[in-house]
Amino acid sequence: MPQPLIVSIPHRLGKEEAVRRLKSGLGNVRTSYGHLFNVQEESWTGDHLQFRVSALGQTVSGTLDVLEQQVNLVVYLPWLLAKLANAIQPLVRKEGTLLLEKK
Repeated sequence: MPQPLIVSIPHRLGKEEAVRRLKSGLGNVRTSYGHLFNVQEESWTGDHLQFRVSALGQTVSGTLDVLEQQVNLVVYLPWLLAKLANAIQPLVRKEGTLLLEKK
């Protein structure tokens, strides 16, 4: 199994506000990038998200943990998508930061 893609995104929102923004913002991500992936599972347990999506005919699973000052995303990529991990990571960090920005 390849190494997971790990992205940590700092924030200053506190855990509850970060969770609220992520939950509401993930719908917008689906709308914007729905042509690239399909969400198969999204299960929130408090401040922990477990998900599974399909992209490019591949299934991707991962977790998202919201802490007081950062969000940790761990995505397990199949070999085909793992080859794109270096290109994907900055986009994931940018979109995650936008979701958490103070408005």
